[in-house]
Parts: sequence; structure tokens; C-alpha cells
Amino acid sequence: MNTIQILLVQALNLFFYVLEMLIFARVLLSWLPIGRGSAIVQLLYSLTDPILGPCRRMLDKSPLGGGMQLDFSPVIALILMMLVKQLLISAVLML
Repeated sequence: MNTIQILLVQALNLFFYVLEMLIFARVLLSWLPIGRGSAIVQLLYSLTDPILGPCRRMLDKSPLGGGMQLDFSPVIALILMMLVKQLLISAVLML
């Protein structure tokens, strides 16, 4: 592995780690009685909605997802992110 590949892999790992932590923070905040009016909560939602929104819509269309009380979109998002991260790292290592 050359230096550029190492830097790219580290950048990808950092990027996906930050996204994972943002999703975990959103899940934790959903359990607390904090309103969405806070600037930090609004920032967290705006950063995670592009990832969780499509997963939530995908689950709503599935036969098991309609009308469910639990939101499994963070779990689906984390699994998909893990797959995308591995694909991107593999692509970088093939350069």
C-alpha cells in the first residue's frame, strides 16, 4: 500500500465512523425527552436524514415495515454503510 492509499483508507474510515456516531447519537436522542427545536438536534437530524430517510421509506414499502412501532432504519443504514465502506476501501486498495 502506498501513502495515498493509506490516507484514502484512513479518510474513508473516519468519514464512516463519524456518520455511525451521528446515527447512534440520533437514536439515543430519540429516547430522551428533547425537542427538535434545539440547534444541535436540528443539525443532527439534517446530517442523518439523507441516510435514514431512504432506509425508512424502503422499510415502509416492505410487507413487514408498514405500521411498525420500532424504527429499524438506523440498523439498515448502518449495515448498508458498512457494505459501502468495504466496497470503497476495496476499490482504493485496487488502485
